[in-house]
Amino acid sequence: MLATALFGGTVAGSVVLDAPAAHADQIRDLQYWLTDYGFTEAWNTTRGAGVTVAVIDSGVDGSVAELNGVVTGGTDVSGLGSADGQTPVAGDDDDGEHGTLVASLLAGRGTGDGTGLIGVAPEASILAVSVGFGSTRSTVTNDDQIAQGIRWAVDNGADVINMSLTRNTLYWPESWDDAFLYAFENDVVVVAAAGNRGSGTTEVGAPATIPGVLAVGGVDRNKTASFDASSQGITIAVSAPSEKLVGVMPDSTYVQWDGTSAAAPIVSGLVALVRSAYPDLDAAGVMNRVIATANANGQSVPSPIYGNGLIDAAAAVTRSVAPATDATPTELLTEWITLHRRAEIEVVPTEVPVEQAPAAADEDPALPARNALTAWLPNQLTLTYISLPLAVLVGFGILVTLFGIGATRHIKRIRRNPKDFAQS
Repeated sequence: MLATALFGGTVAGSVVLDAPAAHADQIRDLQYWLTDYGFTEAWNTTRGAGVTVAVIDSGVDGSVAELNGVVTGGTDVSGLGSADGQTPVAGDDDDGEHGTLVASLLAGRGTGDGTGLIGVAPEASILAVSVGFGSTRSTVTNDDQIAQGIRWAVDNGADVINMSLTRNTLYWPESWDDAFLYAFENDVVVVAAAGNRGSGTTEVGAPATIPGVLAVGGVDRNKTASFDASSQGITIAVSAPSEKLVGVMPDSTYVQWDGTSAAAPIVSGLVALVRSAYPDLDAAGVMNRVIATANANGQSVPSPIYGNGLIDAAAAVTRSVAPATDATPTELLTEWITLHRRAEIEVVPTEVPVEQAPAAADEDPALPARNALTAWLPNQLTLTYISLPLAVLVGFGILVTLFGIGATRHIKRIRRNPKDFAQS
């Protein structure tokens, strides 16, 4: 088990062989998502060159063969790792392998021609931002680490930020408002995992609940919503495979693991492909491409389980898509903050008007000139207690009189022509 509440993936066990003895086909054949979700076809258009993805996680070990040359920068915001973010930061219940697994799925480059694990965006670059989630040794709060990590990633050239983590709550601290706005205002796409029921996340948790974030749900090998390795919520944008995924550990062994922690980097890699294929497209347009080309796969979408459907990498980088018309991530989050954060209201002292000098004590105040017409005009008092009740009484009397006249005429007609009223 990786970090329980904050990281959303579970290492299921070793995959067949360790790295030195593995044959290319044994690893590549296990990467079913490359063909099933259109990545191998998308590579005919782009492999993610020129795009930088920040992985805010437990650190990315760039010494792993698949990640050789992939990590181009990094930092540590936990106070526990190395300055370049490439030393795995262990939690209380794990060895810090999570970030390396995430990065290998996203941008692994294999170990040679046709060998080793390859990521969905194998020519993208990685920024490693190490955090100390699940560790009681860090003196920096988890929330502050996230805020600092986002700002550092933006300032150091991230085009995409991958967050394979959850707070297990719908809400987030106010300190995140400015950090995420900073990312959105700088045209960065933020991708976040929805969380997993198997880890206690029964509904999508922050940051996947933040307006403007691309939230990722998970499906099994049969493209059916995963029960343990996903969650549900109305903020899910798209779904991606989250079961039986292969990643590389810091010790270069391969493991199979489950969770939206693994689905998120697959979507972040797709975002990198789109950004590479359409370099002039802004973040909102990139997200629109990913969402608009999602495959409903026979499901009723959008839904709180599948979002807008399953990702389709080939379609996302080649299909004609109408321009985005919805609000931008910045506008969405700004509106939420306006509606849900209590604004500090500045109290402005009310100016007291200067009173006029009172009349002299020995003089009586002047009476207003009398207008005879006002005595006959209605005022609030007469309307309420005299005019309206009187009008009601008069109206009632008129109705009674008319009813009596009509009834009398009706009786006379019946007496004259009784056959005309036999049936109603």
